[in-house]
Amino acid sequence: MSSPFSGSARSTPGGPNLPTPPTGWPIGSYGKYEEAQRAVDHLADNEFPVQEVTIVGVDLMLVERVTGRLTWARVLAQGAGSGAWLGLFVGLLLTIFSTQATWISPLLVGVVAGAVFGMVFAAISYAAMRGRRDFSSASQLVAGRYDVLAQPDHAEQGREMLARLAMRPAQ
Repeated sequence: MSSPFSGSARSTPGGPNLPTPPTGWPIGSYGKYEEAQRAVDHLADNEFPVQEVTIVGVDLMLVERVTGRLTWARVLAQGAGSGAWLGLFVGLLLTIFSTQATWISPLLVGVVAGAVFGMVFAAISYAAMRGRRDFSSASQLVAGRYDVLAQPDHAEQGREMLARLAMRPAQ
C-alpha cells in the first residue's frame, strides 16, 4: 500500500517531489472513499492500467470528534501513563548498560520516575489552558466526495467499466 503523501510515480525524474494538482479526466464520482476504492479495485481486476488512475478528495473538511471531557484525574492518569512508557524505555536502556546483577530496580526506577514526570508535565500544560479546552478529541480529514480520474487516452474505457460496475448490485 502506498502513502498518499509519497508523491506520484509520474513526477519528473531527478526533480523535487512537490505537491502538484491531479491530472486526468473524471471517470467516476463517489460519496465515500470505500466506493472510490471499490471502483479502482474493479478497474484493476479487469486489467485497466490503474497506474494512470488518481483518487481525488474534493470539498475537504476537518472533522473533530469529541471523545470525552477532560478532568484533573483523567489528565493526570494520561500523563502518568505516557510518562511510564517513556520511563520504561529509559529503564530498559539503564538495564542494558548496567553492571548490576539485578535488572528489576533500574526498570522500576525508570517507570516510576517517568510516571511522576509525565504527571507533572501534564498538570502544567492542563493548568496553562485555564479551562479553555476541557475536552479530548480526534481529528480527521474527510472529503465531501471522491473523484476517480484517469489519463485521457484510457478515460472512456474506464467510464464504461465503471458504468458496468454501477449496474451490478453492491456486495
